[in-house]
Amino acid sequence: MKKEKKSASRRPDPGKAMLSAIMAFFFLGFLMLAVKDGSWQSCLLALVVPVIIYFGTAIIPKIFPADQLLLSLTNFLCALGVLTLYRLSPQRGLAQAVNYGVGVGAMLLCILLVRYGRHWKGLTVLMMGGSLFLLALPLLIGSEKNGAKSWINIGSLSAQPSEIVKLALMLCVSYLLSHRKVVLSVLFAGACLLLLMVQKDLGTALLYFGTVLILVFVATGSKLLLGAGLAGGAGAAVVGYQMFAHVKRRVAIWIDPWKDASGAGYQIVQSLIAIVNGGLWGVGLGLGNASVIPEYYNDFIFSVILHEFGIVFGLIVLCMYVFIVVRGIMIARRSRTVFHALLATACASLIALQTFVIIGGNIKLIPLTGVTLPFISYGGTSLVSSLCVIGLLQGVASVNEAGVREDRHLAMLSGGNMP
Repeated sequence: MKKEKKSASRRPDPGKAMLSAIMAFFFLGFLMLAVKDGSWQSCLLALVVPVIIYFGTAIIPKIFPADQLLLSLTNFLCALGVLTLYRLSPQRGLAQAVNYGVGVGAMLLCILLVRYGRHWKGLTVLMMGGSLFLLALPLLIGSEKNGAKSWINIGSLSAQPSEIVKLALMLCVSYLLSHRKVVLSVLFAGACLLLLMVQKDLGTALLYFGTVLILVFVATGSKLLLGAGLAGGAGAAVVGYQMFAHVKRRVAIWIDPWKDASGAGYQIVQSLIAIVNGGLWGVGLGLGNASVIPEYYNDFIFSVILHEFGIVFGLIVLCMYVFIVVRGIMIARRSRTVFHALLATACASLIALQTFVIIGGNIKLIPLTGVTLPFISYGGTSLVSSLCVIGLLQGVASVNEAGVREDRHLAMLSGGNMP
């Protein structure tokens, strides 16, 4: 037995090996940029970013049970966003590194909320009222960007309330559906969607709608509700197309971006050119010119990654998103309560939908919408909210693991008491 224990302890830990590889990848990446531009900020990020990765991947599981694979994939994508943004815009890259650190802290708070939260009824009522208030704010004091009035400015800072509200939406709808309050959950989601439609933020409305529709179907199994929801969504899409000029413009660009390649179709044309020029293996970190895309740091960040790192690396990134979604579904299946199962399903669904919508827009698979690529696109509100989604998912995973450990402990006690 002792020999078996010694041999088991000598086996390499794949989790630790993966973490070391991720940290080395970004250390060398920032070091390459330091050699290229001779900037001390690059050297600083070469140390700071791996430290944040280590804390977010190795330290959190030591505080309480957590899914380390999920943490590893998430931190890789966040660090990739910092590296890509810093290479093109050092100012944005440094700001994103700060957002990353704040986001990891927010993720930790969300884990604690789900793991130790008990009084969900009162909290749900507060979140529902607060969500409607936050979504109404841009209509009162907001500013318009890319055709949607969904931003509020506080001094030199800007924030998108819908990014915060999507967390509350998942928690509230999951709780309501777990208590069979289908009508109330649909009414709340409908009020949120109506406010987003008035803001003309159809991309976020699509994410809200898709996530809630999946939750309602998972909770009820009703094909009638699913069909009614799809029909209502199709009707809303037609109405949105007829009402909003920027939606018509985006559809026209999707159909034929080359018709106005130097005007309305400029971004998508440059995105496609950047992807083609990158080829399978990319032009190399720091050697690309994808910054000619006006929204390279936000809507088209995936095109920049394909340009500099190549299509093969881009497929690896896509696989990471797939693994995160699959991991989320596995966490949902292991959940012991309906609320936790629905919450994990909501998190996985939101990440899947958001990733598909923005990457599909980048490669001209679907019309481009104004949503961000989770964990990678520039923006404090976007990055922090994406990490909070992982925090909610990790909270459910932590509750699941704690339950498994408790069962094992009880099994050992009962086994020891047996005659």
